[in-house]
Amino acid sequence: MRTLTTTEELAAFCQEARHHPFVTLDTEFLRERTYYSKLCLIQMAMPGNDDSTAVLVDPLADGLSLEPLYELFRDTSVVKVFHAARQDLEIFFVNARVFPKPLFDTQVAAMVCGFGEQAGYETLVKKIAKASVDKSSRFTDWSRRPLSDAQKAYALADVTHLRKVYEYLAKELKKTDRAKWVEEELEILTTPDTYITHPEDAWERVKTRTNSGKFLAIVRELARFREDYAQSNDVPRSRVFKDDALVELASTKPVTMNDLGRSRLLLREARKGEIADGILAAIKAGMDCAPENYPRPDLSREKMQVNPALADLLRVLLKAKTEDSGVASKLIATSADLDAIAAGERDVPALRGWRAEVFGQDALRLCEGKIALSAKGSDVRIVEL
Repeated sequence: MRTLTTTEELAAFCQEARHHPFVTLDTEFLRERTYYSKLCLIQMAMPGNDDSTAVLVDPLADGLSLEPLYELFRDTSVVKVFHAARQDLEIFFVNARVFPKPLFDTQVAAMVCGFGEQAGYETLVKKIAKASVDKSSRFTDWSRRPLSDAQKAYALADVTHLRKVYEYLAKELKKTDRAKWVEEELEILTTPDTYITHPEDAWERVKTRTNSGKFLAIVRELARFREDYAQSNDVPRSRVFKDDALVELASTKPVTMNDLGRSRLLLREARKGEIADGILAAIKAGMDCAPENYPRPDLSREKMQVNPALADLLRVLLKAKTEDSGVASKLIATSADLDAIAAGERDVPALRGWRAEVFGQDALRLCEGKIALSAKGSDVRIVEL
C-alpha cells in the first residue's frame, strides 16, 4: 500500500492518471470539532485489478501541496469517480475553490440504474464487484499518525472496488441512454452555492413555531451571529449554541449578562465572553429591527390548496413509473413535489428535464384528465381517455 507524502510523488501519480479514462477517489476527514472538514487522507486508484495502481495521499505530510491533484481535477479528459461525493467536493471547494470535472457519482448513478434509494457503497460492492468491504475502521481518528495497516486497507478498498462499480454503472447508463440524467443530477454538486452558507440566510434553517416578524428578526440576528462566529473560529454551530437555545433566547430576549445566566439551554461557555456579548448584541439588533425589514418566511407551501385525491393518484402513478423505469422514486419526485403538482404548481423539479420524460408529462396529463389509472393484478396501467 503506497502512501504519497511529497508533492513530487503526487505530481507523478496524477501525471500517470492522465493517461487513463478515469480515476476513482475518496477522502477521510474529521468534522466533529470544527466548522469546516479537516482533510486527513485522500485515496486514489487508476484502472486495474489489484492495489498496484492505487495510492493513499497524506495531506497532513509536511510540505505536501495538493495542486497536482487540483490540476488533475481540471483535466476534462479524465473522469473523476466518487461515491456520494457531496462531502468530498465540499472539502475541495472550501480548500481550493475547485471542482473535479467531469464528475461521476456512483450513488446517483445507482439510483438511476435500479439499485434503489441512496444505495450504499458496501451494497454496490457486494452486488456488482462480488466482494465485501471491511468497515471495522470506519469510525477511527484519521488525523493520528502513523495510520495502521487496517486503516490503510480499509481506506484503499473505498477506491479499488469503486473501479468495477463505476465500469458497470457507466456501461448500464450507456445501454439505457441515461448518462445525461446523471449529468443533470450532478450539476448541483459542482455549483458553488451548494457549499456556501451566507450568515444572513442561516435563520431559514432554524425551525420555529411562530411567524411573528419581531421574533423572526431576533432569530435571524442570532443565527447570523452564530454562523459568523462558527465560520471565523472554525467551530461547529452547536459548540456556539444549539437551535433549541437559539429559539429560547429569541423568546426570553435577555438584555444583560444576568438575564443570560438564567437560560436553561445555553452552554456554560456561551454565558460569558465574546459569545455572550454577541448574543446580547444580536438580540438588541433584532429588537431594534424596523417592521419593514422583518424576515419574510416562505408560506407558499402552507397556502397551497392541495387536492388530496389527486395527490394520492400522483403517488400511485409515481410508484408505477418507478417500477417501469427502475429509477428510485425519491430521485424522480419528492412528496412535496407531488403535493405542489396536485395544488396546481407547475414550477416543480419533477416536471423538468429527464424527470418530465419519466414521470412529469404523464403527471400533467393525469391532472388534466387526459389519462386514468387502472389496475390489473399487481400492475398499474395508464388508460388514455
